[in-house]
Amino acid sequence: MERAEELSGEQERALLKARKRVIESIGQNMDLYGINLSIGHLYGLLFFQNKPMTLDEMREAMEMSKTSMSTGVRTLVDLKMVNKVWEKGARKDLYEVEMDWFQTFIDFFSLKWRKALEINLQALRKSKAELQALLLDNPGHEDLAQTVEVDLAKMNEAIRYYLWLDRFIDTLETEAIFELVPKDLPKDLSKDLSKDLPNKS
Repeated sequence: MERAEELSGEQERALLKARKRVIESIGQNMDLYGINLSIGHLYGLLFFQNKPMTLDEMREAMEMSKTSMSTGVRTLVDLKMVNKVWEKGARKDLYEVEMDWFQTFIDFFSLKWRKALEINLQALRKSKAELQALLLDNPGHEDLAQTVEVDLAKMNEAIRYYLWLDRFIDTLETEAIFELVPKDLPKDLSKDLSKDLPNKS
């Protein structure tokens, strides 16, 4: 973990303790993104770096194998939570955290939800068409009609949900969501926000 310059031993220990708590918390909650604990800790390590790191630097800091480190970084890059960056004169790949957490949320969940809804909508519409054809092929069959109508009602409700999800994803990708839920708190809640900001007086 990056050391702070010109701090006393006590100050540095307090700083590292605070950072470690955040890193542990991030690691434990990264399962939301399908990320295991060690990769979550790697993300936490990069989060507190003020400059990009190489794979070797991360491996040394995390005490992980080269293979595990490469897999972890690749996972974070694929999720757009970590970016590969370029620096003049650097011979090795450098990586840094994507600090825009709003964009990270949008990129991850838009991709996952869009893929899920497309697969499920395709299955629902195909099954719905087959059931409707079944009804047409068996006119006057009341038991079949009742059973199929119940299934069709359930499928229509599922389709209704996925069409809503599709529109919701659009609000994320176009960032219209921030017009409904702004990134920053309204002015009348600024007092609550101030509790989470450092005192500059």
